[in-house]
Amino acid sequence: MKIAIVTDKTRITYLNGAEGEYEDAQKEKTVKILKEIISKKYNCIDLIFDENIIKNLKKEEVDLVFNNCNGVVGESRISQLPAILESIEMPYTGSKPLGHALAYDKVYTGKILKESGILTPDFKIINSLEEVEDIDMKFPLFIKPSDEGSSRGIYQDSIVKDKPSLYKVVKRSLERYNPPVMVMEYIEGREYTVGVIENGNRVLPIIEIDFSNLPKDLEGINSFEVKHDHVDDLIYHVPANIDEKLEIDMEDASKEAFKALDLKDYARVDLRVNNGKAYIIEINSLPGLQKGYSDLYWMTKEVLGFEELIFSIINSTKKRYNLKNN
Repeated sequence: MKIAIVTDKTRITYLNGAEGEYEDAQKEKTVKILKEIISKKYNCIDLIFDENIIKNLKKEEVDLVFNNCNGVVGESRISQLPAILESIEMPYTGSKPLGHALAYDKVYTGKILKESGILTPDFKIINSLEEVEDIDMKFPLFIKPSDEGSSRGIYQDSIVKDKPSLYKVVKRSLERYNPPVMVMEYIEGREYTVGVIENGNRVLPIIEIDFSNLPKDLEGINSFEVKHDHVDDLIYHVPANIDEKLEIDMEDASKEAFKALDLKDYARVDLRVNNGKAYIIEINSLPGLQKGYSDLYWMTKEVLGFEELIFSIINSTKKRYNLKNN
């Protein structure tokens, strides 16, 4: 079987500065380790998602694509490669176009979670700066773009405590990212992340992300500054030291969210716990797979192993498509 790892073109043209550079560097490192692992069992190549992707896939006689594309431009960018692959009947890892679109659009994620009875913070959406005046939610609030990931658009000042700060952060977000902007209830509490694999049937050990070692002037959130400059200060408790009820609650909520958004193969669910209640704050349908860095890497370190995680994703995909084990 020939597997092609497909990843994005550079995003620097569309996302200038440190965020774009950081994303490109992450992708490069991820492709390198994925190719090293997958090549142990399969014929593996890597390709760039550009206007020649269909021609190149056919030329290389690829049997399965390992999707490593968040997309570069467009409101539905994370769904672009899966949609193209479906059009040529090419099997690929991860969620379908709809699942990715729903998870990537945080507004629709929030609406679906609420309709499904899954705890998630209250929120309102802002399409223009004039709408900020109508926000009547209780401070502090949390501001984030509706369609970004990997902490892009989330900074230390994304926790806002008054109207002037709200105006400032919403203005910046509207100028830099696609509207709308989400204004969310800020859940004060401990933060956890859950890895869901095998098409929603298995949950990896829960991680608590401990921010207590950060410099005292930083907020305890996974902001771009923390991921970029202070990642070594984060403490990962694996498995999280939690009681059985909370563990079950978070596992069940994560699997329910996975199914509600019709995700496939693997995903990551982030939660915050306040007064014993677990709120889903983010769902990543294409979580990072950078060895030594990504949350999924730390989850698998003791119970599965990172290499086996990669092969479990491939095996899950092969099972969905009824592909032979060749």
